[in-house]
Amino acid sequence: MLRTYPMGTPGYHDWMHPPRELSTPMAPAPWQRAALGANLLAPDGGLGVTIFEEMTTLAVQTGAINLGQGFPDEDGPAEIREAARSAILAGANQYAPGKGIPELREAVSAHQQRFYGLSPDPATEVIITTGATEAIAASLLAFAGPGDEVLTLEPFYDSYGAVIGLSGATHVTAPLLAPDFMPDMAALEAAFSARTKVVLLNNPHNPTGAVFPRDVLQRVVDLARRHDSIIITDEVYEHLTFGVRHVPVASLPGAADRTITISSAGKTFSLTGWKVGWLTGPEELVSAARTVKQFLTYSSGTPFQSAIATGLALPDSFYEGIAASLEHKRDILSEGLRAAGFEVFSPQGTYFVNVDTAPLGISDSVDLARKLPALVGVAAIPVPVFCHAEGAERTRSLLRFAFCKKAEVLEEAAGRLAALSGRL
Repeated sequence: MLRTYPMGTPGYHDWMHPPRELSTPMAPAPWQRAALGANLLAPDGGLGVTIFEEMTTLAVQTGAINLGQGFPDEDGPAEIREAARSAILAGANQYAPGKGIPELREAVSAHQQRFYGLSPDPATEVIITTGATEAIAASLLAFAGPGDEVLTLEPFYDSYGAVIGLSGATHVTAPLLAPDFMPDMAALEAAFSARTKVVLLNNPHNPTGAVFPRDVLQRVVDLARRHDSIIITDEVYEHLTFGVRHVPVASLPGAADRTITISSAGKTFSLTGWKVGWLTGPEELVSAARTVKQFLTYSSGTPFQSAIATGLALPDSFYEGIAASLEHKRDILSEGLRAAGFEVFSPQGTYFVNVDTAPLGISDSVDLARKLPALVGVAAIPVPVFCHAEGAERTRSLLRFAFCKKAEVLEEAAGRLAALSGRL
């Protein structure tokens, strides 16, 4: 159940191509470590194309509805967009402070207090980043290096593997198991070791849509304390949950002094192109991450930062409304997926729904994903691309669909998918 990923072993491409020996050198270059970590290095040592690019190209070529990549097709709230326009016109067009503008750092702190009872000091315990991706990279590079292990759940967001590879640390995983995609607790405990420097936890979870309950999160915290590991939590889908409440890891007993919490504006406000994220945590951890972050982008998005401060102060009705709207969209797409003959694993959070293709007699979701745009005019992402080799085999028949689209688009996609079984 436990899988480590040495730098000389191919992952995703193992089962895309005939097996061949990697032509990469014994000591891969940093870019090769990053590519290997994200399953992008082909067996011949060449740089492969991401599955997202491949599926988007197929969608364009066939005119398919692209439910692969997770970005909304509607703009965020008008008051946030207007605040950005006003900031630009007011001259907020130069570098922001490296830590982020005070207004947004204070807004992030107020958000954490308002929703979770956490009170990070905006002066020393909050950093604004270029999206959550930079926050993750800065945090991992600050703490993990050669000889260390970084533990994630599997399937995992692909940028995790890339940055872990870039750091030189070893990526260790513990599986999430269908149908509810909760961790195998025995495998999770076995995945920890004396070398576990960082636990990187995504909750709500992409790509599975799982929302981990308090007892599961507390077990992670307890294991991290036992092994003296730092916890980095990616909570970008915190407000996109359905019938369950998001629990920040930092709010749990024993977690606050070892946890960096990461979130962003893109998912909550449907403004993914603005790339405004943040991290919070104890001053000593935040200072270390800031040291790395300042040499990645230093700062970005000055007018967008003040606009997101406006967004974080929106009333509870806004946050309740976005979750309710997404839940409705989830149900529209899920109905079409069931009609197509898939087994549907209904998510408790994020804007992704996973299905098993096995009821249709299909065992290779990668092959189906490549055929789906031409067959019915819908594009999706095969879940095995989010895994190492062992996890890829375990999830071999699973597909992920995004439902962060307009209701009418999802209704059209559902109608197209209903015709699938007759075209196989």
